[in-house]
Amino acid sequence: MLIEILPFRFELDATAIAGASLWSLALYLSLSSLKQWIMEQLDRWFNFAERSLYTSAEEFEKTRKAREAQNAFYASVFSIVPFLGFGSLCNYGVELTLGGSWAISIGILACVGCGVYELGRQDGQSG
Repeated sequence: MLIEILPFRFELDATAIAGASLWSLALYLSLSSLKQWIMEQLDRWFNFAERSLYTSAEEFEKTRKAREAQNAFYASVFSIVPFLGFGSLCNYGVELTLGGSWAISIGILACVGCGVYELGRQDGQSG
């Protein structure tokens, strides 16, 4: 159906998508301070942008708590985007240097390693 609508054809490489997603997850797990900083900045920006939409202060304050919670959720979701970009670059680098067959394997190893690192980091902070 999509081919009938669009006059051009594009192909998606499943291994590139899988490899980029694995690398993105690994970076997202290992760079928790950067993840927090990105979420805080996005949350601040969403709150600032939404404030400019209201003309009266009392109308703005009426729904403030719900909007701030919604903006925090959106910031959490959109914080994934930079990691997808960096994950794609990492995957592309592995494909260039080691070949396409290694991209997913190294991505899985990076996910496991970064997951273990994050668990150790959290355990070190709590204890």
